Amino acid sequence: MVVELKVELRNMEARVKDSESQVNELKTELMVTKVQMELLQRENSDLQTRLSTSESELLVSKSRIDQLERENGEKPKVAFYTALTNSGQVGPYNTDITLKYSKVFTNIGNTYNPATGFFTVPVKGVYNLQFTTCGNQSGSIGINVYKNNQSIMHNGIWQSSGGDKYFTNSLVLELIAGDEIHLVLPSGNFLYDDKDNYSTFSGTLLFPL
Repeated sequence: MVVELKVELRNMEARVKDSESQVNELKTELMVTKVQMELLQRENSDLQTRLSTSESELLVSKSRIDQLERENGEKPKVAFYTALTNSGQVGPYNTDITLKYSKVFTNIGNTYNPATGFFTVPVKGVYNLQFTTCGNQSGSIGINVYKNNQSIMHNGIWQSSGGDKYFTNSLVLELIAGDEIHLVLPSGNFLYDDKDNYSTFSGTLLFPL
């Protein structure tokens, strides 16, 4: 009887040790799980912070885009591009004549009038204006640029022989609403243009003031 009790006691001690070992393993696993959960919680917190930052940056970007769209929508849009004629040679004449660039390819803002040859400034700002001129025979090729009733530029070359000859010039001008720009063919000068658009006049608003 005593022997049997001793055997049973040893068995119980062994089972207790096994149970304690299992409990220790579970404690270890629990500690590992707890550490992993803390790491996941920190990662989740970091992700939430990054998400919140990204959302804030997105809102700022959207606000800037909206502002730029408003500014762009409010900014006047002015651009024109024209060519002179399909008729060939223009001039020379014994008096200055206003050039009417009759072929209008672009006229955003409807500021260029092909019937008069005048570009009328719609809003105060800085404008870029450009012209290209062609001549194809001997003689004087020239252009005067007028602001309102005042000549502000003359460009000309002497064509000593036949063959196409070109020159191009541009101006950057501060203009106010109502100013008028047009080009004049000086007396004794000539130009050439046809369907290939050798002689052109263009302008655009760089920025309003």
